[in-house]
Amino acid sequence: MITRRQMIAGLGAAMLAGQGGRAIAGARHDIGAMRLTSLSDGNLVLPGSFFFDGLPQDEVLAILAHHDLAFEELQPPCNVTLLQDGERTVLFDAGAGSGFMPSAGALTDSLDAVGVAPGDVTHIVFTHAHPDHLWGVLDDFDDLTFPQASYMMGAAEWDYWRDPATVDSIGAARVSFAVGATRRLDAIEERMHIFREGEEVLPGVAAVASYGHTPGHMAFELRSGTEALLIGGDAIGNHHVAFARPEWPHGADQDTTLGAQTRARLLDKLAQEQIALIGFHLPGGGIGRVERNGDAYRFVTEDM
Repeated sequence: MITRRQMIAGLGAAMLAGQGGRAIAGARHDIGAMRLTSLSDGNLVLPGSFFFDGLPQDEVLAILAHHDLAFEELQPPCNVTLLQDGERTVLFDAGAGSGFMPSAGALTDSLDAVGVAPGDVTHIVFTHAHPDHLWGVLDDFDDLTFPQASYMMGAAEWDYWRDPATVDSIGAARVSFAVGATRRLDAIEERMHIFREGEEVLPGVAAVASYGHTPGHMAFELRSGTEALLIGGDAIGNHHVAFARPEWPHGADQDTTLGAQTRARLLDKLAQEQIALIGFHLPGGGIGRVERNGDAYRFVTEDM
C-alpha cells in the first residue's frame, strides 16, 4: 500500500459545524513527508442535464441508480487539498468563496477545523480557474483571503483567462466565469508564478497537463520514493458515469472531445500504476484509487 488514510482526529463534532450544515471534516493521505488533507468547501448543486444531455439516458440512469444518485439534481462535493510538509502550507485551489453558490464556500471553516488560519497558507496552486476553484481568493470585502500566499497557475490556463477575447468566445452560459476570473486574477497578478507542463512547481510536486475541462487545466503528481498520488482537479470528472463511460463527452468540460481523451489517459495510468487519486468533486473526500471494471473503471474510496 502506498500510504494510509485516516479521518482527522477530533473532527467528529465539527462535521456539521459549517455554515448551513455543510460538512467540513477531511481525510488524510501521506506521501513521504507530505501530509495531504482533503478539506470540504461544501458542494455544488446542478441538474443532471448539465452533465448528461445528449447521452444514452437509459444507461446514464442505470449508472446513477447503482450509486444511489438522482438524475434531477446532483450535489458533487468540493474537495480542496491541503499539503503540509513542515516548511510549506499549500492549497491546491482556493474554493468558491461566498459569491458562487450558497452550498459552497466552506473552506475557511474547514481550515479552522484542522488548525490552519488563512494567514498560514504559503502557496495556492491552481488546477484551473473555474469559479469553484478560484473565486475563494477574495473575501466578502474583496480583500485577499490568504494574504501571505504566493499563487501558481499553468501558463496556458493563465493566458486563456487573461485574454480579453475569452469573455466573447466562452459561450453565454460561462460569461460570468470569465468576468469573475478577470477580477480575481487582477487581484493576485503581482503574486502569481506561471509554470509549464512537467515543471516541478514545489518539491515533489510535478505539473501534469490535463487539458479539456479548461484549455489549460493542470493535474499534479506527487512522488516520494515509490509512493505517488495524483491531484486530479476536474480532469477525471465528478460522478461515477465518468468512470463507467470515460469516452462519453462530459457537459462540464469546455472541450468535450479533448476532455474525454484526457480522462481516458489519466484513468488508464492511475489504474495501471496504482497511483492514488484526489478528485475535486469525487465522494469520500475525493481520496481513493481507480480500478479496472471490465472495459471501464470504477473509483474506490479508501477505507475510513
